[in-house]
Amino acid sequence: MIRIDIRPVWRFRAGTEREFDFQLIAILDELEATAKLTEAARKAGVSYRHAWNLIEEWERFFGAPLVEKEQGVGTRLSPLGKRLLLAGRRAEARLAPELGNLAADFARSLNESLSGEQSTLLMQASHDFAISELRDLCAISGPAIDLQSKGSFDALGALRRRECELAGFHLPEGPLGKLMALRYAESLPVSEYRLIAFVHRRQGFIVRSGNPLGVTGIADLCRGDVRMVNRQRGSGTRALLEFLISSAGIDRSRMQGYDDEETTHSAVAALVAGSQVDIGFGVETAAAHYRLGFVPICTERYFLACRLEDLESPAISGLIATLRGEEFHRRVERLPGYSAPHAGDVLDSLETVTAVS
Repeated sequence: MIRIDIRPVWRFRAGTEREFDFQLIAILDELEATAKLTEAARKAGVSYRHAWNLIEEWERFFGAPLVEKEQGVGTRLSPLGKRLLLAGRRAEARLAPELGNLAADFARSLNESLSGEQSTLLMQASHDFAISELRDLCAISGPAIDLQSKGSFDALGALRRRECELAGFHLPEGPLGKLMALRYAESLPVSEYRLIAFVHRRQGFIVRSGNPLGVTGIADLCRGDVRMVNRQRGSGTRALLEFLISSAGIDRSRMQGYDDEETTHSAVAALVAGSQVDIGFGVETAAAHYRLGFVPICTERYFLACRLEDLESPAISGLIATLRGEEFHRRVERLPGYSAPHAGDVLDSLETVTAVS
């Protein structure tokens, strides 16, 4: 089976043209956390000499330092180094889902042309770190997953139109989840669809390390010293935040940045890490990835929906077996804020879910 990886290319022109080495972003990222180049090089998977040579090469190209050495403190990023790191983080967070979708489409088309039959399990799902782990695991042990990142409501719409075989969506536990379930249930009549339990995850506010603004809850979004970034319309996380705001009786017009949107949890966290916004709503793993603070608000259950007629197909049966396996559970345990106590359980409807949540 052919697999395709599409990656962005940066070409800098300043008299001469040079293609950027993204290894430098990994080094700067680790250097920001450790202030030690030896440790940053080790975590980035390169030698100390290579890391230092790479920094010096790009300092010569830019004509300005990327790092600054301070006695007793270590090696810190310069203002230019910080801006370059922010650009790299944002490019990865924003482009990775779209490039992944394009790669999946292209690979599926080629493989079907070569074999004459569909060779992958088609899934559309709301952006999630455990979904990525599942896709990577299935690439090793099968069934192979063709994953496209879509908002929860868009994914369910695609399932109804038979554009995919699995749709991933999520809703919070408790009373709020029962309200959100009413919206999802319209797309999932019991006679036609089944739910496969996937993971539990914590959603909350992604804030700067140490939570310097003292954010504690929804009401803080209306503060004059707090600027937020939102998720895109159609995403389950955006819908959850809107339910929380409505339940609290808060005027969203008072929120700075409410209409500014990003399409992934990682992109939200990257903006907070770059101090371009103060707060975003997302999962704990995204905050941990950028070494940020996290204020938990609720626990969600994430599900995979499929058509009843496909439930016992070899591909979906294989997927359920993978979800119940030890390796998937080990991978989930490594994600901050995630657990998978019921992964692989098959449920008739959302009424079954909300009755016990």
